[in-house]
Amino acid sequence: MKTFIDNQGRKWSVQVDVSTIKRVRGLAGVDLLDVLGGKLIDRLIVDPILLCDVIYAVCKPQADDLGVSDETFGAAMAGDTIEHATQALLDEIVSFSPNPRDRAALGKVLAATSAAMDKARDLIDESINSGTMQRAIDAAVAPLLSTHGASSGGAPASPASTPPP
Repeated sequence: MKTFIDNQGRKWSVQVDVSTIKRVRGLAGVDLLDVLGGKLIDRLIVDPILLCDVIYAVCKPQADDLGVSDETFGAAMAGDTIEHATQALLDEIVSFSPNPRDRAALGKVLAATSAAMDKARDLIDESINSGTMQRAIDAAVAPLLSTHGASSGGAPASPASTPPP
């Protein structure tokens, strides 16, 4: 069983078993077993709200015992807390897999996903630090700035200044 601490200092236990998977399906509409296909990881990574809903569903029995509502739980989830909760959830999903080969494969999928995300973050940092991103922004904005303030063409003459036919 993995744990994480929310931004209010509450310690949450993350345990994935059959009842947890059923509860998450019912409350969040997410099948934790879809993680083997890789698409669930992508969905959870790009949607931190869905991720927190899933984690709340996983922790719901404990939340009920503590009198913590979904909204209160969500209010205590931000920044590093979400990262720690995500890691706890993914580790527990790997541990749940009943087949040793599936566990190993899932562990590799998660490691590869994590490595790819780290590499993407490194590339973004490198782009920012090297000035590449700023040059791209400048190049995109330059045409807009060169036309700013330029005349857009002549307006038609007013009827008073146009001689009658």
